[in-house]
Amino acid sequence: MDIHIRALYTAALAVLVTAGPAVAVAHAQTDLDCSDFALQEDAQAEFNRDPSDPFRLDADNDGIACEVLPHTTSTAVTPTPASSTALPQRGVDAGVGGSTGPAGFEVVGGVGLTVVAVGLVAGHVLLRRRRSAVGPRRP
Repeated sequence: MDIHIRALYTAALAVLVTAGPAVAVAHAQTDLDCSDFALQEDAQAEFNRDPSDPFRLDADNDGIACEVLPHTTSTAVTPTPASSTALPQRGVDAGVGGSTGPAGFEVVGGVGLTVVAVGLVAGHVLLRRRRSAVGPRRP
C-alpha cells in the first residue's frame, strides 16, 4: 500500500475516532422538557432566553412555550368530564413532548460529517484518476 493512501486512510480514521466521543459530549447537555416547569410563565421565560428553542418547548412553533401548563393568573375551573369516545385533538402539537425533529446542533453536525465524507471520497477518486492517467509506477 502506498504511503499516501495509507496517510489518507489514517486521516479518515482519525476524524472518525475523534468525532465519535464528541457526539456523546454534545448529547450530555441538560435537556429541559415541559415537565421540568411548574408554570407556563417559567417555561416561557426559558423560551424567551433563547428563541431558537433548543429544548423544543414550543412544539407547534407559535411562540408560546408549554401551552398545557397552568398560568399564575389562571382561575380554578371545574373540570368537565370528557366522554370516553373523544379523540385527542392536538397530540404532540400540544407541547407535552414527542418527536419534534432534530435540534440545531444535530443538523450542523450531520452536515459537517457529510461534507467531510464527501471530501474524502472525492479526494480518493481524484487520486485514483491521476494515478491511472500517469500509468503504473516503476519501482
